[in-house]
Amino acid sequence: MMFSPFERLVAGRYLRSRRQEGFISVIAWFSLMGITLGVATLIIVMSVMNGFREELFSRILGLGGHMSIMSVDKTFRGYDAIADKVRAIEGVVSVTPLVEGQVMATANGIASGALVRGVRAVDFSARPILANAIVEGSLDQYAAGKGVILGSRLAGRMGVRVGDKVTLISPKGNVSAFGTVPRMKAYPIVAIFRIGMYEYDNSYIYMPLKNAQVFFKKKNAVSVLEIMTEDADAIGVMRGRLNRVLGSNVHVLDWQQVNSSFFTALQVERNVMFIILTLIILVAAFNIISSQIMLVNDKGRGIAILRTMGATKAMILRIFFMTGASVGLIGTTLGGVLGIAFALNIESIRRWIEGLTGSDLFAAEIYFLSQLPAVIDTNEVVTVIVMALILSFLASIIPARRAARLDPVEVLRYE
Repeated sequence: MMFSPFERLVAGRYLRSRRQEGFISVIAWFSLMGITLGVATLIIVMSVMNGFREELFSRILGLGGHMSIMSVDKTFRGYDAIADKVRAIEGVVSVTPLVEGQVMATANGIASGALVRGVRAVDFSARPILANAIVEGSLDQYAAGKGVILGSRLAGRMGVRVGDKVTLISPKGNVSAFGTVPRMKAYPIVAIFRIGMYEYDNSYIYMPLKNAQVFFKKKNAVSVLEIMTEDADAIGVMRGRLNRVLGSNVHVLDWQQVNSSFFTALQVERNVMFIILTLIILVAAFNIISSQIMLVNDKGRGIAILRTMGATKAMILRIFFMTGASVGLIGTTLGGVLGIAFALNIESIRRWIEGLTGSDLFAAEIYFLSQLPAVIDTNEVVTVIVMALILSFLASIIPARRAARLDPVEVLRYE
């Protein structure tokens, strides 16, 4: 749609309110602010939801693997031979034998439930999310089988550091003449890790594989084989390849089965938030309609004079379309800039607000992450902006058509 200099001049004069049109201008300003806040809020919320999903996805899969293989007999013997077969399958990046078990960890009079994962030092180092998470100590003593690695929050709660000892108590004890005696042993702490997810930092303990096999009485056996693949989404293909190689003697469990309800809930929440926040833009679009209709009613005499001077219906339509669309265009542009800027600096803004108010806005024990993540998706930003512009333009057409249909003779007759 092309606009002539005359149409732009008249539309510009109508946008600049005079004293008697102040109320109309106030509504137009509220429309602009509504679109700005709606677009900005939608971009910010979608970016934060994307950040949550990506952070949780990468850390959960980075620690738990894409697929797990368990023996039907619950005791996985000959695991190294099976691991070699799995490594030879196309698309498999790594296979990690590990022993898992629940324990009660105690130190300095403080007890806490924990999950022990027995892993070889070489496999621990092969996981970047683990290898890069060591904040205190090193893997040297761990590789020699001389200690365990604790999560930072678990170590902090128990008041221990590298060099101290933690006592692990297994619920499956040793049978004696006096009944079942809980199995317990003290291990030196050789390193502390911080993943950034509360659940892992607060309850995970890593132990050398051989030590875990002894502690949990799994001689020459493991609990599970964890598999990392090239493509986490190609689970169906990998499952078929594993079944062909391993047969029916094992159970194969993938990340989609383990975390399906969790990631489905995230997706549903994300979609609902998008719909709810879109209503803000929709309300602002209705404000554009109301302000433009009031402007048309107020400018009825001016429209009639323009028509008698030779202005066509199409020109009147374009003039009032331009006034309404300008509000939507400016509001959408400001909202897009504000939303992107806020999303890029959301962690700094959170810390500033927490420092200003003295409150904890993002408790790690509630939200599972220690930082507020935000990932801007270009396609989503474009979708939000295009949607806001379309709603604004559609809202501008209705009053513009009303203005174009005014009969100058009828208007001037009653003036």
